[in-house]
Amino acid sequence: MDEPVNPTGRTHELSARDLDILAFERAWWRRGGKKEEAIREEFGISAVRYYQLLGALIETPAALREDPMLVKRLQRLRDARTVRRADLLRRHSS
Repeated sequence: MDEPVNPTGRTHELSARDLDILAFERAWWRRGGKKEEAIREEFGISAVRYYQLLGALIETPAALREDPMLVKRLQRLRDARTVRRADLLRRHSS
């Protein structure tokens, strides 16, 4: 199991993988190259799986406590993409 839990079963801390994901998001651009390639090299998973994990992670209070500026920025970027997709769907369905 990747996430430590307390006796009630509720997550209260970030796993090592969670911390690695946050660290990667802070600094991936310094590596150069494509982010998808860096994800595969760093984590050994597909970009799709990585973004699923990241999406869930940025919704956790623990991630927000760990790096509030990063998590808020990632949430804003996600929300902006959601709005753009909705606008595109509305335009194409009209």
